[in-house]
Amino acid sequence: MDRNIIENNFTYHPPKGGQPDKYESIRSMAKNLAILIDKSCPDSREKSLAMTKLEESVMWANASISRNE
Repeated sequence: MDRNIIENNFTYHPPKGGQPDKYESIRSMAKNLAILIDKSCPDSREKSLAMTKLEESVMWANASISRNE
C-alpha cells in the first residue's frame, strides 16, 4: 500500500469549509432510512445487519469527505 494513503487514512482531518453540513446531510438521510427499516422489517439478524451496514455506510461516506476534500 502507498505510504501516502496510510498517512492520510490514519491522520485526523479536522472539518473544514462546508464539510460539517455534508456530514449532517448524510447522517440525516441515513437516519430516515434507519427509521424506515426499523418500522418495515421484523426484528431479525437481517434487520440488525442492515442497520450495521447503514451505520458503516455513513462512516465511510464521511471518511470519504474528510480524507479526500
